[in-house]
Amino acid sequence: MAGSAPEGTQFDARQFDQKLNEVLEGQDEFFTSYDEVHDSFDAMGLQENLLRGIYAYGFEKPSAIQQRGIVPFCQGLDVIQQAQSGTGKTATFCSGVLQQLDFTLVQCQALVLAPTRELAQQIEKVMRALGDYLGVKVHACVGGTSVREDQRILQAGVHVVVGTPGRVFDMLKRQSLRADSIKMFVLDEADEMLSRGFKDQIYDIFQLLPPKIQVGVFSATMPPEALEITRKFMSKPVRILVKRDELTLEGIKQFYVNVEKEDWKLETLCDLYETLAITQSVIFVNTRRKVDWLTDKMRGRDHTVSATHGDMDQNTRDIIMREFRSGSSRVLITTDLLARGIDVQQVSLVINYDLPTQPENYLHRIGRSGRFGRKGVAINFVTKDDERMFCLLTLLICCEREKKFADVTGEERFFVYTFNNLKKDTIISLISFYNFFKVQYS
Repeated sequence: MAGSAPEGTQFDARQFDQKLNEVLEGQDEFFTSYDEVHDSFDAMGLQENLLRGIYAYGFEKPSAIQQRGIVPFCQGLDVIQQAQSGTGKTATFCSGVLQQLDFTLVQCQALVLAPTRELAQQIEKVMRALGDYLGVKVHACVGGTSVREDQRILQAGVHVVVGTPGRVFDMLKRQSLRADSIKMFVLDEADEMLSRGFKDQIYDIFQLLPPKIQVGVFSATMPPEALEITRKFMSKPVRILVKRDELTLEGIKQFYVNVEKEDWKLETLCDLYETLAITQSVIFVNTRRKVDWLTDKMRGRDHTVSATHGDMDQNTRDIIMREFRSGSSRVLITTDLLARGIDVQQVSLVINYDLPTQPENYLHRIGRSGRFGRKGVAINFVTKDDERMFCLLTLLICCEREKKFADVTGEERFFVYTFNNLKKDTIISLISFYNFFKVQYS
């Protein structure tokens, strides 16, 4: 999980599972059960104008997490919800927030925190779209933008504030954002929000909120530390949780490319783009410097690419993301920082030029393709130095805890592309990834 351990820290899947089970099974008195499933939005008791916004946004039938998660949030219950990327978590809590707002009161009634500026702005857009027929007023408070403009908008009155911890805390301390009427507090991407980088800021913000407040925690992954921390500010939460070994990425075909040397990755990447017909794609690398380097190299070979990372000013990042979402830019090179803020339904391909340094980030990266049940492809470049991490990713994604490799059917195929002489005919075979690891790591 991002930010929870230094780079290169050993990941112990058994220790993770043991700790997660202790939290889930040993603390049942902390949670409230909720088993109702609503297979249509009409059956959820939502107000008519909210339903109009949901259907106008393009939803027809609620996803699995929406079938179970919208109603308890609408009932004012604290909730912990986990589901993989692209399953509609954002729309789940946005619907719950919009259902409970008092639109005659133009004061902030809901505060939503996100780990990145891009994700906060994405949530703002979804909230505004779903609440289009309700007249909702939403504002994103994020770093890199005008403090005075934030103050002006907040003082004029909004129903919902979405933001990053630093700017939101600043607005609360300045009393530009009044907490008196806030009755809902949402943490999106909780695994990162509650990691060491944001934990203290979350606590500081929570201390400034009213004592009786509804809390929602949403994430694609839920490490034990996050579940333990939520005890401090949640009351009998409803747990809608997918255990780690039950996470799936159905609809996303995952391949790996065996690249013998780091220096050969660039040739491999260019060869793929010359060979494949690609709509929109995201390329992930591990450092900001490498984003700049790879962008220059790709452009030098006449490939049209865009790039974004945390060192760029907010206005530049906004322009780049706007171009990418509109389709005028088709290839985006970025880092893990933005893995959770890229919600573009046309993205069909994710390339991990570098494997992530933490296994949890793999879920967030490849979840950028195959959004909302669409088909997607993830291609991973693997060198000899990546073998250990690649094995961990295999255990994370492909294997249930009690299953052995021999039990897997091998229906999912992984593309092994050995780049020996930089020619297209070096595609040697399609083999079973599972059988490969059964032999190599049994």
